[in-house]
Amino acid sequence: MENRSVTHSTFVIERHYAAPPERVFAAFADPAQKRRWFVEDKGMTVEDYALEFRVGGSERARYRFKAGSPFPGVALASDGIYQDIVPERRIVTAYTMTLGDRRFSASLATFELSPEGSGTDIVFTDQGAYFEGADGPQMRQEGWSQLLGNLAEHLAR
Repeated sequence: MENRSVTHSTFVIERHYAAPPERVFAAFADPAQKRRWFVEDKGMTVEDYALEFRVGGSERARYRFKAGSPFPGVALASDGIYQDIVPERRIVTAYTMTLGDRRFSASLATFELSPEGSGTDIVFTDQGAYFEGADGPQMRQEGWSQLLGNLAEHLAR
């Protein structure tokens, strides 16, 4: 029988953006904006992206790793369901990630937005369950740090 394991982890990332909360919130809510900073990746081909930004709505991304990556040609999928949305204040989503045909994690992600001066502070909390062979909490935190950096670049345009 295959050895089954799970690693639980919670991490928090705090960021400040020089944009008001309504603009930061729109970068999450608008499918075209979110695709630019959240989905587009130089190392992968985006095969499908759909966002239904409402409580109970879903977010789905399908990628394929390009040649030269650790998993050339392999499919990566992210599927989320929005659990709570308070405009310009909070977004909570439960999401899973799958590599090929193997689900490797399930997480709850919370984005808390607060006005700070003319900008916005975000406190991002990820509570994850990483299954055997998963990327693990350290790599996931690095991934989210990169994505939140992409958001900063998007907002600076």
